[in-house]
Amino acid sequence: MTDTGSSSPAAAPGCPAHPGAVRLGGLEYQQTPSQLYRTLRREHGAVAPVLLDGDVPAWLVLGYSEVGYVTAHDELFARDSRRWNQWENIPADWPLMPFVGYQPSVLFTEGAEHQRRAGVITQALEGVDQFELGRECEQIADELIASFAGSGHAELMSAFAHALPMRAAVQMCGMPHSGTDTQQLVDDLRISLDAAEGDDPVAAYGRVGARFQQLVKEKREKPGPDVTSRMLQHPAGLTDEEIIQDLISIIAAAQQPTANWICNTLRLLLTDERFALNVSGGRLSVGEALNEVLWLDTPTQNFIGRWAVRDTQLGGRQIRAGDCLVLGLAAANTDPQIWPEGHVGAENAAHLSFSNGEHRCPYPAPLLADVIARTAVEALLERLPDVVLDAEPHELTWRPSIWMRGLTSLPVRFTPVVQ
Repeated sequence: MTDTGSSSPAAAPGCPAHPGAVRLGGLEYQQTPSQLYRTLRREHGAVAPVLLDGDVPAWLVLGYSEVGYVTAHDELFARDSRRWNQWENIPADWPLMPFVGYQPSVLFTEGAEHQRRAGVITQALEGVDQFELGRECEQIADELIASFAGSGHAELMSAFAHALPMRAAVQMCGMPHSGTDTQQLVDDLRISLDAAEGDDPVAAYGRVGARFQQLVKEKREKPGPDVTSRMLQHPAGLTDEEIIQDLISIIAAAQQPTANWICNTLRLLLTDERFALNVSGGRLSVGEALNEVLWLDTPTQNFIGRWAVRDTQLGGRQIRAGDCLVLGLAAANTDPQIWPEGHVGAENAAHLSFSNGEHRCPYPAPLLADVIARTAVEALLERLPDVVLDAEPHELTWRPSIWMRGLTSLPVRFTPVVQ
């Protein structure tokens, strides 16, 4: 649906913001974004005027059907950010520049070029043996758990949930899964995607690009059975710069969102009484928890963005050519229009957590992410069967990000395991 209500006027040229725009941010939003989504729906409908960092105007698409419409109609809402009508107001060091600054990446391509680039990624990822990936993740999990199992307590966000998908992802791409170089790369990716106060996301993104440039050079000289080598050998003949940018997209999508998926699932298993009886070795409940998290605490809660190709309407709003649309994936997943009774069915997999349409996560990336996340959660519960939360549930806090949904920490305790 492109028009679900009465139209409201768009901001006039030169106007600093849409009328009634709401700032995305603040402590209340960070901890309970679902309340903000409900308020925005009540006051603005399925498409709400919002302000990004520096009071830059954008539209937040809250409705499930509206997000589906935007992602299914690339001819109206495209990915090339050079269309943005706000560039004259964006400083070079804008914190969100790593998200929106145009790069020769698959993320910003359109039409036949996007199909070509996405096809290379798909074939490179299809070469990953899922059973082998599962075994590698079990091995990584064993190593990580062994590092803290004897102490009887751990902070799982840093010691386990972030480290495991990082090691798995870089290993898939042909890098060593541990070491100072790899850890610096992961730190820079985190800063690029989810900068904390005092971080420089633009500089961090530059360092990420330099590391992948080195990796591509190494794999051209000595290819191996990895994603990077398969991309280099693909008959589409991508340039080094194109491969570097697409590798950054692959690693970024595999690492932090999967880490948050793991940790958010562990949080659910350790705090929700519906899972309490089956935590130890409960494989079915792990699968249900993983899927429920994608509905209720999806790791990527908002995604920037799409840019209107021409003047159009969406959700009763007049969208101007060049306007930026933020895809509210978390809001769409909890849209009362699809869950009128307020109950989200964990057995249903029609969530938008991997987006939708041509620019959704390319197959088989969601399957690989599921292997990594499921293996991580099951391994932890099997190795530490009496693990419990080492804090009150209400004491857990969420990272101050409007883009990622992840905990600042997940402290646990358990009976020490002698290795």
